[in-house]
Amino acid sequence: ETTNLAGVRHILLVLSGKGGVGKSTISTQLALALRHSGRRVGILDVDLCGPSIPRMLRVQDSDVHQCDSGWVPVYVDQDKSISLMSIGFLLEKPDDAVVWRGPKKNALIKQFVADVAWGDLDFLIVDTPPGTSDEHISTVEALRPHKLLGAVLVTTPQAVSVGDVRRELTFCKKTGLRVLGIVENMSGFVCPHCSECTNIFSKGGGEELAKHAGVPFLGCVPLDPQLSQSLEEGRDFIQDFPKSPAFPALAHIAQQILDGTSQKS
Repeated sequence: ETTNLAGVRHILLVLSGKGGVGKSTISTQLALALRHSGRRVGILDVDLCGPSIPRMLRVQDSDVHQCDSGWVPVYVDQDKSISLMSIGFLLEKPDDAVVWRGPKKNALIKQFVADVAWGDLDFLIVDTPPGTSDEHISTVEALRPHKLLGAVLVTTPQAVSVGDVRRELTFCKKTGLRVLGIVENMSGFVCPHCSECTNIFSKGGGEELAKHAGVPFLGCVPLDPQLSQSLEEGRDFIQDFPKSPAFPALAHIAQQILDGTSQKS
C-alpha cells in the first residue's frame, strides 16, 4: 500500500516526560544539523497545545495548501530541504488556544501522519508534547507500520527533570519504541563575555540516567545566548554561529543519529 510516508527513510521521535526541557529546540536544531549534512528533513509538530516550531523557523505566517495526496507541508527554505507541518498553520489566529478533548487530538495526529504529502525525506523528526499519555500513544501507534527508527529523549540536568524522563523510558519500553539515546539540554550556561560555562542546574543527570538505563548518551547542549537569539529571530543557528559552544554538541548529536542509521541499514 502506498502512503504519504512511503518516501520517508527514517522517522525519529523527540520525547520527554517533562515540559520546558527544550524538545522543540532540539528538534529544530537536529533538523538544521541534518540538513547541513546534506539530508532532506521533515518536522512533524504534534505538540498541539504549544506549537512553537513555526516561530523558531520564521514561517509562522505561512499557509498550508491541499494537493491530490493531502496537505502540502510548509517549506522552510528555497531548496525545500526542510519541510514542516504544525497545527500552528491551521489556527485562525496565532494566539488561539487548542481546547480539545483527547479523541479530537488523536484524530488530528492520525490525520497528520496519513494526510501530509512529505515526498522523499531522509528523516522525519516528530516533536511531541510533554508526557506519556494520549497524544504519545496515538503518535506511536499511527507511525508503527512505517519506518520508525526510534526516540531521542531530552532532559535537563536536575533530578526533578531526570525523574520525569525516567518515566518516558518506561513508556518507550512498554510501547516497544527503541531509544536512540538521551540528550542533556541546558547543561550549564555559557557566558557571552568570557565563554566560561557555569552549571546552573547541576550537571550530569542525563548521562547518569543513560548509564543506569543502558542506553546511549548523545551529549550535553549548554544554555547559550546565541542559540536563544537564533530561535527568537528564526535564524539558522548551525550556519550563523559555528563558533558557539553549543555548535559542536548539536553537530555531535546529529552525527550519532546518522551513524546509528548507517549501522541499521
